[in-house]
Amino acid sequence: MAAARTALVTGASRGIGRALAAGLAARGVSVGLVARDRARLDEVVAECRAHGVAAVGVTADVTDHDDVAAAVTAVAGSLDRIDLLVNNAGVIETVEKPFLDTDVEDSWRVVEVNVRGPLLVTHAVLPVMLAGGGGRIVNMNSGLGYRSAEIYTGYAVSKGALARFTGLLDLQYRALGVRAFDLAPGHVETEMTTAMPMHEGRTEWTAPEDVTDLVAAIGDGVLDDLGGRFFRAGTDTPDSLLALRDEILAHDARVLRLPTAGPDDPLR
Repeated sequence: MAAARTALVTGASRGIGRALAAGLAARGVSVGLVARDRARLDEVVAECRAHGVAAVGVTADVTDHDDVAAAVTAVAGSLDRIDLLVNNAGVIETVEKPFLDTDVEDSWRVVEVNVRGPLLVTHAVLPVMLAGGGGRIVNMNSGLGYRSAEIYTGYAVSKGALARFTGLLDLQYRALGVRAFDLAPGHVETEMTTAMPMHEGRTEWTAPEDVTDLVAAIGDGVLDDLGGRFFRAGTDTPDSLLALRDEILAHDARVLRLPTAGPDDPLR
């Protein structure tokens, strides 16, 4: 499977999505950008085209089936193929409190964007990707998808579900040339993260370039052997993951699983 020449990035009008779109374009990857904000999206498209690559921006709500279908059709028609999909669009609860102190509708809104969105976009992109001989899918995840927390219940639930989706995608479509990856971007300084009380006073942030480096390495096929697994920008690099490759595979590490009590545990 060749290195990615085209990519579709959701949530591309701001924050991590914008940095990824511009970073991939700077590496010569043509990009399809999906977001809801037309004015901001146009700015990112212009920024990407300045790198000499094709770029198209389509407005869509990733939780709307018809919006997503039209957006993917438009991107595929403009770029001819989609080699790399980055499911980046995401939200978090408006309050940083335990479950009983939150509005369930607010939490459900988070689940819809963070889970229904990737489901719809991936379902629309996969036929295009398979027709082109395969590709890679990156689901932007979080450490909260893999560990329990006292806050952000809906967000943690959504990211746990997304982690399972990543593993299922990689298992179901690996033989057809598709790899799927979970990537936590770390603590990137964006409008969303700076508004979160848990980051108040933070002075050390993950560089957007670190996220882009991992996504680009995934797109290039450098990390194909580690499909279905979890990476974290700012901690992992393409080189460090390659150095750990054999250990990760030997221990079947970096995946969502139920730990057991040992060889005598019937849940093995």
